[in-house]
Amino acid sequence: MTTADRASTIWLTALSVVMPVAATQAAQAEPAGKAVKRPNIVLIVSDDQGYNDIGIQGCEDIPTPNMDAFARGGVRFTNGYVSCPVCAPTRAGLMTGRYQQRFGFEFNPGPEGQASDRFGLPLSEKTIAERLKPAGYVTGMVGKWHLGFKDDMQPPQRGFDEFFGFLAGAHQYLSRDGGAAAPILRGQEQVDEKEYLTDAFKREALAFIDRHKNETFFLYVPFNAVHAPLQATDKYLKRLDGISDETRRIHAAMVSALDDAVGEIMTKLRDSGVEENTLVFYLSDNGGPTRQTTSSNKPLRGFKGDVFEGGIRVPFMVSWKGRLPAGKVYDHPVISLDIHPTILAAAGVEPAADARLDGVNLLPYLKGEKTERPHETLFWRFGNQWAVRSGDWKLLKAGKDQSPMLFNLKDDVSEQSDLAAKEPERVSTLRGVYEEWNRQLASPKWESGRRRAGAQSRPRNR
Repeated sequence: MTTADRASTIWLTALSVVMPVAATQAAQAEPAGKAVKRPNIVLIVSDDQGYNDIGIQGCEDIPTPNMDAFARGGVRFTNGYVSCPVCAPTRAGLMTGRYQQRFGFEFNPGPEGQASDRFGLPLSEKTIAERLKPAGYVTGMVGKWHLGFKDDMQPPQRGFDEFFGFLAGAHQYLSRDGGAAAPILRGQEQVDEKEYLTDAFKREALAFIDRHKNETFFLYVPFNAVHAPLQATDKYLKRLDGISDETRRIHAAMVSALDDAVGEIMTKLRDSGVEENTLVFYLSDNGGPTRQTTSSNKPLRGFKGDVFEGGIRVPFMVSWKGRLPAGKVYDHPVISLDIHPTILAAAGVEPAADARLDGVNLLPYLKGEKTERPHETLFWRFGNQWAVRSGDWKLLKAGKDQSPMLFNLKDDVSEQSDLAAKEPERVSTLRGVYEEWNRQLASPKWESGRRRAGAQSRPRNR
């Protein structure tokens, strides 16, 4: 095959998936087969956890026995991506199953006082909870929202029957400020929470399972751990006495608290007799901000805020005892957008024909019913940064004044060898594929909170 033929093949294959994939589209919103017991769904999200901040992915100084056990009991994605290298846009894509740039949700908003009046997940977009509720699911959320401050954009108005958490992008773990900066809410009422916040969120998640174990439930648990500020209690710090760097020790203690929470949630499902009827996802919302927190993204290049692999490839796992393989390592690229249609497929809920989901149902791929890649092409746009991955090839632009770089991720996962000069036709083809996708997107509805505050639009942590 000539170079031109190869370029043409890449172009046609990629274009076939540029248009939204409405996974299992159907005109009806109400699921069929009501006599069949639908599975419970638990979606656990960590915050700013690095690719290497988990033992089973290479971390050597932070014990994560529960996350490791989760991976051994389910499927671990080695090429698991999120749709943005920062918090809020990833969550918008996760909740909707659509590239968040399609509806203008491209940047973090900054603190509530700095946030644009336009900030929030548009009411035109349906959340997972809004699609599961009509199917009879009890829906609950515990943790960090980051998708809107206004009353009509808060979790109780976006499909969640129960909510305990906060609306902003970050929160103290210890009750030093009385919650004034970002209050903890139950529903829409402020509460005075005294417990270490990771433990409080664990407590609330366990209580939700207890209350609804005899019903069919969807529980979304987006922890703010291990996002800054770095704060931990003696209970967790004492476990990491062997780490001499104090910043790393606190970070490690925060990871340990999160690991406990994951373990106790899984134990609660088992003890409640619902483990085999519960689909559980675990992932981070973006890569780790190493300079700020000592997180590790090894062997990947880059950090939170980058479209290099270290900003967008994350810890990503799924477990469904008896229904999905245990201990499976899945190497084909997947993305957080896939979680939404996978959950709907497991629940027997068919989105409306105009849902225009970008994710795909992963279940047949994980069960071995399909052997091809779930995606031939994945895309990212984050301000002046962008990237496209087609097969093993990735073209990215790291900033406004940067030239596009080309990497073969199969041979160069650390993105050290730029092949753009050697592969000009491939660069041209992939750039054309990206530009075709980019033309479908909306303009950002607001600038990043950092830019409005007069700072850089992404962290300088290299």
